[in-house]
Amino acid sequence: MTKKEILQKIEELKSDYIRIQGDIEKLENTGNRIEAAEKHLSRIEEELKRLRALLAQYEWPESSGN
Repeated sequence: MTKKEILQKIEELKSDYIRIQGDIEKLENTGNRIEAAEKHLSRIEEELKRLRALLAQYEWPESSGN
């Protein structure tokens, strides 16, 4: 995965996260269950962590000796 692809995926996930947060608010306001949406948010958070760690390898390569 290139740095550009990682950044694009991060932006997509951020958009998804915001959209799902809005969905959760709507579900809560109508008395519906939100567990599935919350689990989806958790999966997105984990994927964002993974991608940010991957991105950090591009920004601070281990081979640089720093």
